[in-house]
Amino acid sequence: MSSDSEFSGKSVLITGAGGGLGRALVAIFNEGGARVIGCDQYIEAMDGLDLAGRHSFDLTDRPGLATAARKLIEADGVADIVINNAGWTRAETLPALTQERVETEIDLNLTGVASLTNALLKPMVTRGAGCFVFISSVNALSHFGNPAYAAAKAGINALSRAIAVEHGRQGIRANVVCPGSIRTPAWDHRLAKDPAILGKLQRLYPLGRIVNTREVAEAVAFLASPRASGITGTVLPVDAGLTAGCLPFIDDILGA
Repeated sequence: MSSDSEFSGKSVLITGAGGGLGRALVAIFNEGGARVIGCDQYIEAMDGLDLAGRHSFDLTDRPGLATAARKLIEADGVADIVINNAGWTRAETLPALTQERVETEIDLNLTGVASLTNALLKPMVTRGAGCFVFISSVNALSHFGNPAYAAAKAGINALSRAIAVEHGRQGIRANVVCPGSIRTPAWDHRLAKDPAILGKLQRLYPLGRIVNTREVAEAVAFLASPRASGITGTVLPVDAGLTAGCLPFIDDILGA
């Protein structure tokens, strides 16, 4: 857990602030004393959050996004820390990948994020300091379904490394957190079809469970903090061991 003054005097911009993980991120940076700015597609999604500023925009609306980024900076200044958390997926297997779905998921999860990042990066470089933490996914590291989303998140990992390498000399750090499955409203449609699905899921994870939003937020806060001042360009799985190996292979094949 971050101390109650670790982010004192720092402004933190969080996209997707109204979602399950977004709310955990808002909470942990508030606990650390940050001035937290929330962004979401819908302003009402951030109801009840303790925010110093709030902005709504659509990452797939390119002209609107440029305007929103400009207004954001005018209203709240250049953030010290940007947490790129917003994202979405639904096309779970290759047969579900229509051209429209591929374009939608790439546009939201990669192109939109890259466009916003570029708009926020330029004034950070001018200032000579800044930090990005991108929320990616274990889907970017191995195939767990959602192929268009996985491709977009792999692009996010590459974008973060590019920022780390090309702008480190300007005082910019960039890192990635790759969560495994988290119980958020994104699971609601699956649970509606199969109420036992989370139990089936847990046997894939070496810790015997999935991670929660607080655990992911703790990792993000660490990478954004002065404690990680020497860390940039890294990709950190927070996945209860999922990407370390195939537990069912150990249980069902080697243990048979």
